[in-house]
Amino acid sequence: MSLTIAIPKGRLGSQAIEMLKAAGIGESIDEKSRKLVFDDEQRNLRFMLLKNSDIITYVENGVADIGISGKDMIMENSADIYELYKMNIGKCKISVAGIKGKKIFKDDTIIKVATKFPETAKKYFNSKGQKIKIIKLNGSIELAPILGLSDVIVDIVETGNTLKANGLEVFEDMYPITAMVISNKISYKFKRKEIKEIIELIRKEDEKYGENN
Repeated sequence: MSLTIAIPKGRLGSQAIEMLKAAGIGESIDEKSRKLVFDDEQRNLRFMLLKNSDIITYVENGVADIGISGKDMIMENSADIYELYKMNIGKCKISVAGIKGKKIFKDDTIIKVATKFPETAKKYFNSKGQKIKIIKLNGSIELAPILGLSDVIVDIVETGNTLKANGLEVFEDMYPITAMVISNKISYKFKRKEIKEIIELIRKEDEKYGENN
């Protein structure tokens, strides 16, 4: 029974591919190629390289049986999928940040929040009782408070260097983020044995990565 595995493009995908190849199941993937689909006929596996934000859509709709996605995307999409394994790659945080020294929370005003994670931001600020206005952006989030578009931003923070370079600082860490192996629910029902075998191979390499990082 064949399995289709969705892998994100970019740095997270490169780490995932390296791990898959170390596990002996990703040799057919060529990141330098313009191809987006790679077949491993010997192991009956198909790999799809997708934009990170699209991984969940392909898995939820059953085009991919399993996928590797950041927890940030899972939280933002509230998809009807299974989260099967928490990985050691892709570790970062979703944080609230703004202009250094200008933290404004817990007052009666509505604060403007620029983010590409509107649902996650709403959930977080609602839990704090803070009224907000969401400003949806897709890139260069750091510019929003600098240019007066927003009071704060909600974004992925890894090292914080980009924030510092732009005169911003983290006000609060919201949620820890890591890569997750996710599964289509129907696929997991009918291909459970095959999925578990793949996850076990990934887990062995992922634990080695965790020990060294």
